[in-house]
Amino acid sequence: MENQMNHDKITGAVVQTGSLLFDLNGTIELFASKLTEAKAAGADLVVFPEAFIGGYPKGHDFGARVGSRTPAGRDVFADYFNSALDLHGPDFVKVSKAVKSAGVYVVVGVIERAGDTLYCTLLYFTPDGQCTGKHRKVMPTAMERLIWGFGDGSTLDIQNWDIGRTGGLICWENYMPLARTHAYAQGVQFYCAPTVDDRKMWTPLMQTIAVEGRCFVLSAVQHMRRRHAPADYICAEGDDPNALLIDGGSCIVSPFGELLAGPVFGEDCILLAELDKQQITRGKYDLDTVGHYSRPDIFALHVDTHPKQAVTTRS
Repeated sequence: MENQMNHDKITGAVVQTGSLLFDLNGTIELFASKLTEAKAAGADLVVFPEAFIGGYPKGHDFGARVGSRTPAGRDVFADYFNSALDLHGPDFVKVSKAVKSAGVYVVVGVIERAGDTLYCTLLYFTPDGQCTGKHRKVMPTAMERLIWGFGDGSTLDIQNWDIGRTGGLICWENYMPLARTHAYAQGVQFYCAPTVDDRKMWTPLMQTIAVEGRCFVLSAVQHMRRRHAPADYICAEGDDPNALLIDGGSCIVSPFGELLAGPVFGEDCILLAELDKQQITRGKYDLDTVGHYSRPDIFALHVDTHPKQAVTTRS
């Protein structure tokens, strides 16, 4: 595999399926199965959706109203909290072993349990099962802010892997032009955009990012139905086991905005595409938005990458 990793061309894959809500062990088993399937199909880099391990509780309100929360909603949050991934616990070891067994590079969305707060997080794994970095979502959207904390600028680093510089943003962070620009400035080559946004306008956004950053974009979207949640789960979409919660829409895009795979809606799938890094160089020839096509004498971006702590001590 090492010889292959030295080549300019790799095979990228995005996994489209739904996690098993409130079932951490079952989802990790599904994660391992999909990794094995992607590896068998020839993937070198595999990208999973937002909140895949830990789950995205689509349609639930957690008993929240302006000025009040219900006891039942607190119970649901407790279940959600307990099914999140502790990065220092035995379930994280299972995830790492699954990556090592498959022997591929992996970017996977998880719900991270850190202390008493949950974060929507991306984890980056090398083929030996080592987690080389993470990114916590800096801007949860709407009611996500009720259940997730905010990441800070300290987890915005791109991974400088042998296959290429890999990183990205989660869901609607990709609508933040300055966050994207910071990724471009780090020379991202494989821009990963895990999401649960299944709207048709998501695809043109991915094409815009690919052209704007002259990078490959790999967007993995969950395909989730009511049956992926427990029987007593109450959500806005109703109780029909086949009720669609998240419709998919995964895709892979070239640095020129061409769709190399997808989008696919309404079903589970694994999409694959050859990613030739020379295409990035060809694209940067006439558009490098943080290089020759920038005007730093007019425009400047300042990014604070220091971690923010609520409590600091000094001895």
